[in-house]
Amino acid sequence: MNSITVEIKIQASISHVWEYWTLPEHITKWNFASWDWHCPEATINLTEGGEFHFTMAAKDSSASFDFWGTYVNIEKEKHLEILLGDGRKMSAFFESTENGTNVREVFEAEKENSLELQKTGWQMILENFKKYAETQAV
Repeated sequence: MNSITVEIKIQASISHVWEYWTLPEHITKWNFASWDWHCPEATINLTEGGEFHFTMAAKDSSASFDFWGTYVNIEKEKHLEILLGDGRKMSAFFESTENGTNVREVFEAEKENSLELQKTGWQMILENFKKYAETQAV
């Protein structure tokens, strides 16, 4: 199966990045790929075997879906291993650097959309996360 990797450097501490990545009140502020979509609701049970559910919705109410998964392995401020609701695997890696935090995500690709479209969408979500996390950093 093909995989997609996206990554970004964030000018914020790893603890700040982890908090903004894993708390629902922050996820709803950045978890969307384009201006015409949003994430109006997010719930997380950040434990191994726990689930997350993110409501992904078009702002014009024309479409919405539940993006969800189960946490398989959690290493606080280092790594999340997730089994997505459709059976694909996803991993997120967090690395502290002198200049902030690197975030890298690896996904098993889905079959409905091209690899390029999927990569672009996931990268745009990371860009939103970067903007949000950096503007909120102290």
